[in-house]
Amino acid sequence: MKIISWNVAGLRACCNKGFPEFFEKEKADIVCLQETKVLEEQIPYHNEKYLEYLYPAEKKGYSGTMIYTKEKPINVTYGIGVEEYDKEGRTITAEYKDFYLVNCYVPNSKRELERLDSRMNFEEIIKKYLKDLSKKKPIIYCGDLNVSHQEIDIKNPKANRRNAGFTDEERNKMTELLESGFIDTFRYFYPEKVQYSWWSYLGHAREKGIGWRLDYFIVNQDFMKQIKDSIILDEVEGSDHCPIELIF
Repeated sequence: MKIISWNVAGLRACCNKGFPEFFEKEKADIVCLQETKVLEEQIPYHNEKYLEYLYPAEKKGYSGTMIYTKEKPINVTYGIGVEEYDKEGRTITAEYKDFYLVNCYVPNSKRELERLDSRMNFEEIIKKYLKDLSKKKPIIYCGDLNVSHQEIDIKNPKANRRNAGFTDEERNKMTELLESGFIDTFRYFYPEKVQYSWWSYLGHAREKGIGWRLDYFIVNQDFMKQIKDSIILDEVEGSDHCPIELIF
């Protein structure tokens, strides 16, 4: 089984940059998107082989998550029960026979870290949410988690120490999540590999290899034995993020 996760930075824009061709070439079982920025009637790409579940933000042209899936889930739920985040369409959970899939677009702490406190609150809520779900069946937690966990996950760690996505607070929350019984699948398979999933549009950062790893597949420990590989598809363009892939 293959799952792809991708922050498309606007699905309509990404569809003009090769998204349909990528989608049809990959033939994934499930595709999770973040930052879709569309309403239901604005979805620019449909595929008759897939069901679609969209969770748009109330604010037009902002945030939003989506799942394309070949297999119909047992159940799909939207949000985590907190209005501040749910009105931004940040989390979709699809229940399948053998696992829960949680597709998430974690809030950015923003410049000057103006949303850091809110971000910390979100991290506590989502950790509890994942822990509660994992009591029922295994979890696959994926998406743009908006943090580079370790220094290996970012090109210039010293220069970015207090920038959103690489603060001690955000990194510590990721550590706490992993220590509570979850595994970062990419780092499990590739403990020393330097590979990124996001590059600024400024200064030709992608061409220069100046990137951050912000996108993850995280699973609980007892599901890890079923995971075959976790891949960053950094050759795929179409967004400031690249897709990531989980095979199990």
